[in-house]
Amino acid sequence: MHHADRGFLPIAAVRRLVFAAAAVLLIAGALYTALFGVYDDIAVRVGSLSLGILVLLIRSLERGSDVRRFMDLGLLLLFVWPAVRYFQLSDSLESGMFFPSAWDIAAAVAAIVVLLELTRRAVGLPLVLVCAVATAYALFGAYLPGVLRHSGVNLNEFVSTIWYSFDGVFGRPLAVVSTNILVFIIFGVALEALGIGAVLLKTSVRGLGWLPGGSAHAAVMASALFGSISGSVVGNVVGTGVVTIPMIKRTGFSAGFAGAVEAAASSGGQIMPPVMGAVAFVMADMTGVPYLYICLAALLPAIFYYASLFACISVEARRLGLKRLDRSQLPVITPQEWLMTAAFVVPLVVIVAMMASGRSPQLAGFWGLATAIVLGLVLNPEARSWTRLRNGIERAATASAIILVAVAAVGIVIGVMNLTGLGLRFAAVVQALAHGSLFLSLLAMAAACIVLGMGVPTVPAYLIIVLVMGPAIEALGVPMVAAHMFVVYFAVMSMVTPPVALAAYAAASIADANPMDIGLKAVKLSLIGFLVPFAFVYNPSLLLITHFAAAPFAWAVLRLVLAGWVAALMMGGGFMRTAGGMALAGSLIAPVLWLQVPAAAVVGGMTLAGTLLRRGPVRAPARTAD
Repeated sequence: MHHADRGFLPIAAVRRLVFAAAAVLLIAGALYTALFGVYDDIAVRVGSLSLGILVLLIRSLERGSDVRRFMDLGLLLLFVWPAVRYFQLSDSLESGMFFPSAWDIAAAVAAIVVLLELTRRAVGLPLVLVCAVATAYALFGAYLPGVLRHSGVNLNEFVSTIWYSFDGVFGRPLAVVSTNILVFIIFGVALEALGIGAVLLKTSVRGLGWLPGGSAHAAVMASALFGSISGSVVGNVVGTGVVTIPMIKRTGFSAGFAGAVEAAASSGGQIMPPVMGAVAFVMADMTGVPYLYICLAALLPAIFYYASLFACISVEARRLGLKRLDRSQLPVITPQEWLMTAAFVVPLVVIVAMMASGRSPQLAGFWGLATAIVLGLVLNPEARSWTRLRNGIERAATASAIILVAVAAVGIVIGVMNLTGLGLRFAAVVQALAHGSLFLSLLAMAAACIVLGMGVPTVPAYLIIVLVMGPAIEALGVPMVAAHMFVVYFAVMSMVTPPVALAAYAAASIADANPMDIGLKAVKLSLIGFLVPFAFVYNPSLLLITHFAAAPFAWAVLRLVLAGWVAALMMGGGFMRTAGGMALAGSLIAPVLWLQVPAAAVVGGMTLAGTLLRRGPVRAPARTAD
């Protein structure tokens, strides 16, 4: 027996059995809720989080030293008490006649400690620090000066809101995740387990590999397709990057550029309809706007993002002198692999069609998942194995547990905001600092979004940011959908923005390159992602669902096309390499005509001059002898 299986937990089989039971229950509960609806709010919310914590702790017990195992077992026992107590108190909580005793307060504090420790392990320290600051603000904010001071919150009120209500840990975000999003997390893992992800990558290489630098183009397409389904930027970078990054390097690109392409492409998947890494469903719930309208609003900005990324790769490939591959050198897609793409396309069609017919997101996700599993098993014989099934269940349960824990931790921040009115205070501060200027307010909130989103997955980042920033943006007269989309974009961009840049760090470990270099290159590749939110705030017509006007729409589209081209030209060097290119792109998006028109003229003139220079001088036809 392995040394790790000796000690105070000697029976590895028991651990595996408990893990398997928790994983199956978590997935089965998510699928049951998706198919039949919520059978009991407390059972779904508290049960899902409890199973998620159990999955992560049992998984952790399989690794590490005996000291670490002892701590994990202690955390497990510490959480069992408050979880069981919550179910015992369910009737009192529902009736509103609950008054916590000293033991109830101790149980809640213990549960919050366990939750934050698992958040640190699963998501990272930044989200824990945000929760810690929020907790400190709730308990001690009454002693702060000025606008930040609130009327005061004691420990009893804090615990009652954060743990023993649906306004904190078990609030609406956890309900949305446990009812709407888990089925899509399982969907993404199922596609990978069925071998569909590898086929999508191979198909992308076949379709775009003939272009100069075609492997990078193929990586972008594959990451966009799979990233829309995946709820994790880092998971997408790791999942597709192990194949795409070495492939891009072999083509002739630098290691830093290869990592940056994967980081930028994987981040963009979170803004690519129809799934948007599950953000679309959360946004639909938060705004009350139908899911399909959210997808339509996100479509054009996402197209600009990826078109600019493709253009950047083309310019870099030309600068490096990379040649086109002969089509005979591209991978051959077998008839079976062509058929396997149906296991990706058909489920997406099913999801969109069911949503268009008025069905719920979770029901559409369930039938999309069922369709993918049936097609995947029929079309890919290699997927029909117990090992793949077991690994798929483990990965799906672990991914579900991570998002549950992260969103539950966000619930602490939400509870504090409900108790203290922090969001409205922040909105007042931003308005005061910006002196009523929408542009300055947007700049301040973009910076704050990037800081708050650093190190936090997209869904929790969006929830935190929209609760803090959303009221401030909407108070300035910005349409609700535009305000929420603005927040989503900068939450996503935080994943490639140094110094944290989780996507860049994930790519660096694969590319064997400096993460800061990858982060800086990814920011340059993703430049349009920083500009397009300002464009659709000032020109809501770009979202296609609100305040549509033909002439402003056409002018905004032209300016975004030119800004995307500027981002591509920045890869070539010279004046456009750094500050010059940034200033020119910013001028195209600036909300003043006297900057937009000259900037458009400059970009057009430079493009025309570059085209003429590449063609060379026009030669007079040679004379022939009489």
